[in-house]
Amino acid sequence: MTHGRRVRLAAAAALVLLLVLDQVFPPPLPGSDSGLVVLARDGSALRQWPGTDGQWRHAVTPDDVSPLYLQTLLGYEDRWFHWHPGINPFALARAAWQWVRHGRVVSGASTLTMQVARILDPPDGRTRSVAAKTQQMLRALQLEARLSKREILTLYLNHAPMGGIVEGVEMASRAYLGKSSKALSPAEAALLTALPQSPSRLRPDRAPQAAQQARDKVLARMAALGVWSPAEVADARIETVVVQPLRAAWLAPLAAQRVRDLVRQQGAMPPTVATTLDAELQATLERLLLDRVQALPPKVSVAALVVDNEHLDVLAYAGSADFGDRERAAHVDMVRGVRSPGSTLKPFLYAMALDEGLIHSESLLVDAPQSFGGYEPGNFQASFHGPVSVSEALQRSLNVPAVDLLDRLGPARLAAQLRSAGLKLRLPAHAEPNLSLILGGSGTTLEELVGAYRALARGGLAGRPHLLPGAAPQEARLMSEGAAFIVRDVLEGGGHPDRPLQEGSRRLAWKTGTSFGFRDAWAVGVTQRYTVGVWVGRPDGTPNPGFFGANVAAPLLHDLVAALPAEAVATRAVPASVSVASTCWPLGLREEATPVGGCEVRRTGWVLDGTAPPTLPDRDRSAGLLRAGGAASLPRWPVALQPWIAHRAPVRGEANQEAGTELHITGLSNGARLVPVPGQPLVTVTVQARGEGAASATVHWLVDGQVIHRSAVGEPVQLRFSHDGRYRVTAMDGRGHHHALSVTVSGTGSLQ
Repeated sequence: MTHGRRVRLAAAAALVLLLVLDQVFPPPLPGSDSGLVVLARDGSALRQWPGTDGQWRHAVTPDDVSPLYLQTLLGYEDRWFHWHPGINPFALARAAWQWVRHGRVVSGASTLTMQVARILDPPDGRTRSVAAKTQQMLRALQLEARLSKREILTLYLNHAPMGGIVEGVEMASRAYLGKSSKALSPAEAALLTALPQSPSRLRPDRAPQAAQQARDKVLARMAALGVWSPAEVADARIETVVVQPLRAAWLAPLAAQRVRDLVRQQGAMPPTVATTLDAELQATLERLLLDRVQALPPKVSVAALVVDNEHLDVLAYAGSADFGDRERAAHVDMVRGVRSPGSTLKPFLYAMALDEGLIHSESLLVDAPQSFGGYEPGNFQASFHGPVSVSEALQRSLNVPAVDLLDRLGPARLAAQLRSAGLKLRLPAHAEPNLSLILGGSGTTLEELVGAYRALARGGLAGRPHLLPGAAPQEARLMSEGAAFIVRDVLEGGGHPDRPLQEGSRRLAWKTGTSFGFRDAWAVGVTQRYTVGVWVGRPDGTPNPGFFGANVAAPLLHDLVAALPAEAVATRAVPASVSVASTCWPLGLREEATPVGGCEVRRTGWVLDGTAPPTLPDRDRSAGLLRAGGAASLPRWPVALQPWIAHRAPVRGEANQEAGTELHITGLSNGARLVPVPGQPLVTVTVQARGEGAASATVHWLVDGQVIHRSAVGEPVQLRFSHDGRYRVTAMDGRGHHHALSVTVSGTGSLQ
């Protein structure tokens, strides 16, 4: 065997041995669970979680880092990084000669690859010993054989020790400087380059002077190498090392937690996850909530959600008012909490009634005491308004007209339609939808409510808001395009066709809601581009007397909408299915279809599909039927509205409604003049309602249209007056039977 062949065999054996050793003792590359950072849509960090080793990192690539930092890093640590095989023989020779000559280490010979090897596989003893250096060199050769230069550089960027539990340039930049490493100044780049040399001793939050001296040493090297000009280095030296305390600064913490859970369910955990959240808008939302929550009672929290209508991207998400306030159950995400929606479902009911052809925007509805199989709803302010239009009933959030409509459409149908569009109404076990549904007798979430309201701006299509970018919109038909247009126009400004339909950043269709017992206050608003929802209450469901949607949630909603980016002004197109019509009360028909003399009240509003349906019939007779009255046939008003109609003006062709009814007021006569007893500031009179046959057991007492008492038939009731004036006193049962009379009070004042 020739000498040359023996050499080749020996080299081959050595190579095989190295390959075997490389497989037996592979370099300890980082695992998949090295921490998680949830990002806003602009790449800024929202919230971080440490890796299994307890270290905080924010994964980046060389493209994500400022070129200034890469210049200082390679210029100061390893100018020959892109050319050596993991070790620099010239630097090793120089370091060895200096060690022999001076008896100590004068300059190091570690390459950037060797530093990565030391980070990944730290030695057991002294890092500068011959054994430690040998281990680093061998590991460096392994890394160079397995990885590209870019991958090795990326490992350093993400794992370089930066003091305490902080690793990597991006996390250090955000933790110490409050900015991304992509935006570093020359001085900041030099500071973060120097920090890994002695991360404990040079921590800028604890030793700013030592950190500044180390930074200046890096700057001097950059000038000596000619990478930066003397003028640039001089400017960089002027900056003083002043950093923020090392602490986590979180935005949207509950949204980030939700994203983390979603990603975990999908399997492997990536180092970073992007979201749809807008960091600037999120910060504005959290500032508004922090400002408002200070004025709220203890344990009351706030949740808010802002969604882009086109793509259903969640732009801002606050599940609680203050994530650091445990007293307010800050860790409970009330964006997803199931609560009673109060009156916020009413727009969907009216849209359904429009699509069913039961109403148009100015249909006559009855806001008066009524009984629906024993269910007797009242209004929030305990008063009734008598005859109201659909637009007025929705804008004022009147309860009786809404319950009346739901009774005709069916609670189960409404619940099913909402469910099919993504708004699930939670009911008690084994319970069926009933009439209380429209007043909050079920449970839903802020997220689902916002997704449903989005239909008003997107042609009737509700959607499911999402936090992960690139997700295909999940949409479902909730109402027709025409119904969405009409309901939105009513919520914006009352549904007046003569009003200009012009878009703008402040054009808002909004609705409030308050659940039973003041447990939940809601406000939801829609512009052309955004849907915004607000909830206020206690996560444990404890009532908050005096807290309702209009006075607690609505002001925050309007402030949020004012903080949204401006929207382009444009004229909104009226759908082809929507037109303007002039209709008449009480029949509710088009003016041209109303008999001569039957248009007692003229209303102009929106109709859907060209149809102007008649006024809804009474339950015991057909309201709107023509009644013979003298020589002509004239329409009659719904029975329950007679007290209001009689009070305003007699209805032509009708007999006097005060006589012949099945209720009669005793203790007071029509036209009576009342004066107080001498020495008394009030007029007090005791009255009763006497029934004849079919009158219900409950009697509603109204003074000038406002309910002031409820009693049984025959039960004495005291009326008190404390202001002079003329009053209309009405007694009405649940079926609309009534008796009304007028009295004049002098010497005192208004009803108490």
